[in-house]
Parts: sequence; structure tokens; C-alpha cells
Amino acid sequence: MRSFDLTPLYRSTVGFDRLFSLLDQATGVEAGVPGYPPYNIERTGENAYRITMAVAGFGENDLSIEARENTLTVKGEKTAEEGKNGEVLYRGIAGRSFERRFQLADHVEVKGASLENGLLHVDLVREIPEAAKPRKIAIANGNTPAAQIEAQAA
Repeated sequence: MRSFDLTPLYRSTVGFDRLFSLLDQATGVEAGVPGYPPYNIERTGENAYRITMAVAGFGENDLSIEARENTLTVKGEKTAEEGKNGEVLYRGIAGRSFERRFQLADHVEVKGASLENGLLHVDLVREIPEAAKPRKIAIANGNTPAAQIEAQAA
């Protein structure tokens, strides 16, 4: 894959840091293994979403979820295995640490998370505040006082 150096753009622009970090992520400049762990993003309602990650072998104590500004970060770090008898001849279940980041749109909030059958479900909802929702503006007719003042001045 071809790598692009965005350094000259960083020097000549102000306020586009988020755009450049998105470009870096799109070009694959992400720490760790880019495809691990696999995940799905699905729409569960008009303003509801769910991220499902395959985290086989990780327990609730091994996972952490953090939402900061418009970024959701899911980290997994396996603690030392205790009480294992015997030696492992083949390890096909990945137990390596990971960190996966998701860029969230404005007004998207994490509503909850659950772990079942090796799948981590993170539920999201977009809640647009009343001030940002479109509103209908009434159009006044020519009989209003402001319209009469403007008509007399002309």
C-alpha cells in the first residue's frame, strides 16, 4: 500500500487536525494489526447503532471502553493465564492485546455495552439537541407593525 506524507499540510493549515487523523487512519497508519479484532457496525434503528466486536478469550476484566470527545476507544489486554494445566501445542485463538478506535459523529453517545458468547456489543444512539434540530419559522403577513413601519418609510 502506498503511504502519503501529510506533514507539509500540517504546517500550512489550522483546525484540520481531525481531518488529517481520519486520513491517516484511512491509509492504514494504525497501531497494531489493522484487522484485529474483527467488527461489524450495524444500524438498529433510525438513530441507533451497534458495534459488535469478536473478542473471543477476553473477559469483562480484560476489556475497557472509553468515549472521549468524538472518539470511542476499545482496548483489550489479556491478563496472565492462571491455573492452566498442560502445555499449548497450537494457539489459534488470538489473545494479543489490541486497541481499536472509532470516530463518532457529532451528538452520538454510547448507551451501553455487553459481552456475550465472545462478542462485545457497544450500543450507540444519536441524540440531536433541540437547539440543533430544524424548526419552522412563521411568516408574518403585511399587517404586522414592523411591515407597516417599513412601508411608511419607503
